[in-house]
Amino acid sequence: MIARLRGKVLEAYPNRLVVDVSGVGYEVHVPLSTFDRLHPSEGSPVDLRTHLHIRETAHTLYGFATEEERDLFLLLIDRVSGIGPAIAMAILSGMPAGRFKACVANGDTAELSKIKGLGKKTAERIVLELKDKVGVADTWQEVANGQMAPATADAELALMALGYKQVESRKAIRQMLDALPGASVEELVRGALRSLQ
Repeated sequence: MIARLRGKVLEAYPNRLVVDVSGVGYEVHVPLSTFDRLHPSEGSPVDLRTHLHIRETAHTLYGFATEEERDLFLLLIDRVSGIGPAIAMAILSGMPAGRFKACVANGDTAELSKIKGLGKKTAERIVLELKDKVGVADTWQEVANGQMAPATADAELALMALGYKQVESRKAIRQMLDALPGASVEELVRGALRSLQ
C-alpha cells in the first residue's frame, strides 16, 4: 500500500498530478481542494497523503494535502453504500471538508446535493449512513460545540476510517489522552492502534 508520496511535480493538472519520487513518476488523482491548497507547478516539491484503490481493471492512486481529506475520502468509500472514489473525489472537490462535516451534522441534504454529480437521494444516503451507522456527525457536532478537541476528533475519525467502531476508537483515544495529555493526532492514532490490536 502506498500511504504517502514526497517528491517533485512533473505534471500538474487540476485533478491529476504526476509526482517524481526517486526517478519514478506516480500519477496521482487529487481533489480540487488539494490542488488549490498546494498550487503545484512543475518542479515544485509536494508531500501527499495517498490511498491506492485496487480494482480488477486498474490500480488508481488518490492523493490529498491533509490527513483530514484522506480520512474523509476513506470514510465515504468505506462506510457509505454506493459511494466510490469518483463521487468521493467530487465531494472533496465541491465543498471544503469542514463545510461537508457541518452539512452532515446538520442534515443539510439540500446543500450537499448542490455538489456536481451528487443527487438528492445520494446526499440523503450520505447523511443517513454517516449519522446512523458510524456516528461521525455526533463527533463533528461535539467539536463544533467545543465538547471535543479537534485533534481528538481527527484521531477518532482516522480510526473509524480504518474500520474500527466509534465506541472502541473513543475508548482507546481516551486512554491515550490520560497517558499523554496534549498528544498530537498522529500520536493518538499510533497509540490507540497499539491498544486496539
